Amino acid sequence: MTLSPERPEGLGSPLPDTVPASASLRTHALITIVVAPLVVLALALPVALAGGWGPRWYDAALGAGMYALSIMGITAGYHRHFTHLSFKAKRPLRIALGVAGGLAMEGPVTLWVAEHRRHHQHADREGDPHSPWKYGTGRRALLKGLWHAQVGWFSSAARAHHPRYAPDLLADPDVRRLDRWYPLTIAVSLGLPPVLVLAVTQDGRAALVTLFWASLVRYAVVHHVTWSVNSVAHAFGPRHYTGRDQSRDVAWVALLTFGEGWHNLHHADPSSARHGGLRGQPDLTAWLIARFERWGWAYDVRWPDERRIAARLRAEAAGRTPHRQLPVK
Repeated sequence: MTLSPERPEGLGSPLPDTVPASASLRTHALITIVVAPLVVLALALPVALAGGWGPRWYDAALGAGMYALSIMGITAGYHRHFTHLSFKAKRPLRIALGVAGGLAMEGPVTLWVAEHRRHHQHADREGDPHSPWKYGTGRRALLKGLWHAQVGWFSSAARAHHPRYAPDLLADPDVRRLDRWYPLTIAVSLGLPPVLVLAVTQDGRAALVTLFWASLVRYAVVHHVTWSVNSVAHAFGPRHYTGRDQSRDVAWVALLTFGEGWHNLHHADPSSARHGGLRGQPDLTAWLIARFERWGWAYDVRWPDERRIAARLRAEAAGRTPHRQLPVK
């Protein structure tokens, strides 16, 4: 049976859509994904104004480098490669993309992919884990929904059932290894910048400053930039393709996420390696994937195809979603 990342088990699957999340998992998500980033961002200004604790040029450089690496790990790796199979990658690149995505500290590969595939299965309808339209269309309902889509959904009692939504990853020894070593990836993500500064400067205080700015602040910014695709890019902005969901194109989100903010085409054609399909929609992630393809590291890349998009939108209008991905011509 051919598995599709949008409907992994097809219609009538006997596997449940979700499974209950343990109390420990919900508490961990609440602390590391909701509370900690907000606390770090709230402390940023007071710390910057405190004498000697503001960021130095090398803090900004290290933070920017880790930001770019982790965002690209999410966009090219977790999202376009592992979730939507937008391209195939040689084994070293596949592993590198998995590690880079883990540096964003948004969860192990399989967990992230399963939740995102569930989102596409139920986009902006009942069952979508993070739709901003969950509570209705009124102003108060939307504000509540935006909070839910940004971070509130992490406290949900239900989680995507991995055997239903990510059977391909569960069967992959490399991905299982990436999941198992995810805590080490977190340690590297947080520890690498201050360790480098300590090694060069031999200054413990300088290393602590770097830990705050290049590790903690960067981690908080990466999270909220990423989650803005779930919230902002499903609520505001133009729609060039009209499907069953409310995906939008948001330029500033696209800029910060290396192309993910061109979200409308993505939902019209989820398997496409390019999200910015219109003139004036730069997509840095697609540019990088094209380089990987040129160098022979990536292959079978799925670039946008209007016929595939039209077929998908017709299927959605008829109330069905294709089980198998349509071939790229």
